[in-house]
Amino acid sequence: MPYVLLITFLIIVDQISKYEVHKRFFQGETHPIIGEFFHLTYVQNRGIAFGFFQGKLDIISALTIVAILGIGVYFYKNFKKLPVMEKLGYSFILGGALGNIIDRLYRGFVIDMIDFRGIWTFVFNLADVWINIGVIFILLDSFIKERSKKQEEIK
Repeated sequence: MPYVLLITFLIIVDQISKYEVHKRFFQGETHPIIGEFFHLTYVQNRGIAFGFFQGKLDIISALTIVAILGIGVYFYKNFKKLPVMEKLGYSFILGGALGNIIDRLYRGFVIDMIDFRGIWTFVFNLADVWINIGVIFILLDSFIKERSKKQEEIK
């Protein structure tokens, strides 16, 4: 149950941020937050990560739904044997993926607004952040398991 609450919380925070940007900004409008380093910029992304596959919403949505279902089924079936860090990872990935699919199905595009200039040329959103955090959790868990395994082999 705590993981369902976490997923729900992540979706809500993502959707509130997108709603506020959509309500307060015009498409393409940008506001500096930290000098020229960090801006809030309203972008309507009709593709996937990094703007790839623009205009292919049907294909993207179908593949995303299949991926969400696959991850959700794996998470549910293996829940009891997954370590906490991996559970957190899948929760963040699902929260982010669901946040973006809601946009695609409801709006026909994903709202992006996080714009780090000078170090990154792409604008992204909190759902993308959640997905990346989830991947980091899973990679860290894998790294820790591998390291523990090697230490056991040494003993």
